[in-house]
This record gives sequence, C-alpha cells and structure tokens, in this order.
Amino acid sequence: MKVWGYAATLGWAVLAFLVGQIVAVAAYILWHPGSLQVLMATPYDGVMVTFVLIIANPITIAVIALAVRAARADFFEYLALKWPDRRWLATGLISLVVLIALGDAALYLSGEQLVTPFQLQSYTTAASQGWLAAMWIAAVLMAPAGEEVIFRGFLFRGWARSARTTWPAIVVISLVWAALHVQYDWAGIAQIFLVGLYLGWMRWRSGSMLLTFLLHALFNIEGTLETVVQLHYFS
Repeated sequence: MKVWGYAATLGWAVLAFLVGQIVAVAAYILWHPGSLQVLMATPYDGVMVTFVLIIANPITIAVIALAVRAARADFFEYLALKWPDRRWLATGLISLVVLIALGDAALYLSGEQLVTPFQLQSYTTAASQGWLAAMWIAAVLMAPAGEEVIFRGFLFRGWARSARTTWPAIVVISLVWAALHVQYDWAGIAQIFLVGLYLGWMRWRSGSMLLTFLLHALFNIEGTLETVVQLHYFS
C-alpha cells in the first residue's frame, strides 16, 4: 500500500480542513445574509457552530478520501477503519472513564471550570433556536468523525511509519489537534492534548480508528452531559 510522505500527508490534511471550513462558513453566510457581523460578536453561537460542523466534516472526509484514492490505496485499510479486538475495546472504555475522572478532578482542584464558556454559550443559543438535536448530532457524530479521519486516521498513517517514529507522531498530532481548539482556555487545550495522546496510543495499540472514533464520541457525550447538568442544576 502506497502511503503519502510526511509533507504530502500534512498538505492533504491542511487542504481537507481548510476546504471544509471555508465551504461551511461560506454556506452559513449565504444562508444567513448579514450574519458576518453576528459571527464576529458571538463566535460561539450554537446554530453557527452546529451548521459548520455538519457541513464541514463530510467535506473534509471527502477530501481525505480523494487523497487516499490518489495514492491508489484502500480507504478502509489506509485509515484503519476496522473493528477493534474486544480486549482493546474494554481497555479503551475503562481507561476513558479513568481519564475523564482524573481530568475533572484536576480541573476542580485547580479551580478551573469543568464546563467552559464555549460549551455554555453554544448549548444555550442552540437550545433557544430549536437546534439541540442537531447540535447533539454534530458534537457526538460529525466532529469526532471528521477529526479522527484527519488525525488518528490520515496523519497517523502518514507519520507513524515505524516503532521509532510512532510516539513522536502521536505527540505532534496531539499538539496540532489541541492547537485547533482555540475556543478553550489553556486548561481546556491542555486537556485536549492529553486526550489526543490517549487516542493516539489507542490507535497505535489497537490498530483501529473506529475505536478512537467511539472513544472520542463518548468523550464528547460526557462533556455535553456536564453542560446540561451545569445549566439545569448549578446555574
């Protein structure tokens, strides 16, 4: 199987991300004429965030599929789209629970908020406009799918070429992934980075990107549920 080189892998990933984001934002502005000023004033509007996630991620995946096809490789094999072994599925689920518990404990003990302003604002604005169901789909399915295809799928395949390069690749991929989450403060970005290391490790040891997608989706479910609890019981 042909695998794109380091630079080409990065180039395709950047292209896929930018095309998805640009098309999604342009579509939203066309759908809501005059919304550019609103976006500048309220960048975490739930409807906008949901719309962009739902539009951008399928486009991103399509560009990655084009890159894999250009390499004349099998899409499912290239991105490790296969069911994980039961042992690694159990390991992933248990370790995810431990990771979430430790992360929340660290945030609480350090005085940081468990639920960020981004989560609160996007959830409340989506709820006020009847977009909660769509937001759940975007947060639990679309965002993990697009991000895992790029990071633990395409970039991992292109950069983790041997046992010697695997951990450096996992670290760099996690740094890039965390850096893109500009909606969070330093504590949130640090948490995303640690989750990225965990997902990279699971991708490496299990050989399955479907497993990292599942774990990513569950992580987002937990974060959304924390937002619900915060709004309804601790506001």
